[in-house]
Amino acid sequence: MSPLTKSCLLAALGLALAAVTRAEVKIGAAFPKLESAGLSGNLPDTVGKIVIVDFWASWCAPCKESFPFYGKLQQEYAARGVVIVAVSVDQKSADYDSFVKKLKPAFTTVHDREQKLVGAVKVPTMPTSYLLDRNGKVRAIHDGYHGEHTELVLRKEIDALLAEKN
Repeated sequence: MSPLTKSCLLAALGLALAAVTRAEVKIGAAFPKLESAGLSGNLPDTVGKIVIVDFWASWCAPCKESFPFYGKLQQEYAARGVVIVAVSVDQKSADYDSFVKKLKPAFTTVHDREQKLVGAVKVPTMPTSYLLDRNGKVRAIHDGYHGEHTELVLRKEIDALLAEKN
């Protein structure tokens, strides 16, 4: 076997092992505590509530499209114990500030300036939302925002969680 072939095989093996050992948050796992993630901004009370944690970035077109929907969800479900926390992964505070100022979201937005939470969760794409049950466990993950499809599925999942007994 040539040295180049050996190097390629070792590199491929390393990537495969990295993918297998990657510590990403999955369905059924406890979501990291938002309070200890070093986020900039005011976090809402999430204890005993159903929480949607939505990771977004100012440069992400689908993220911008999803914000009006999350605003509607917040209005419809807040009284029933559903909380939305949108986490910006922007590296520059000015990008985060400009996006929030322009869109004026009707739900909580915070900034993961140091990339601690996004790194711990291993968010696969922007946007990605995590639906957490009342105990902080991940019950659903939505990669991307796909308009009506995402909206219908997320509403069904929220309704099912609201119907569960504590």
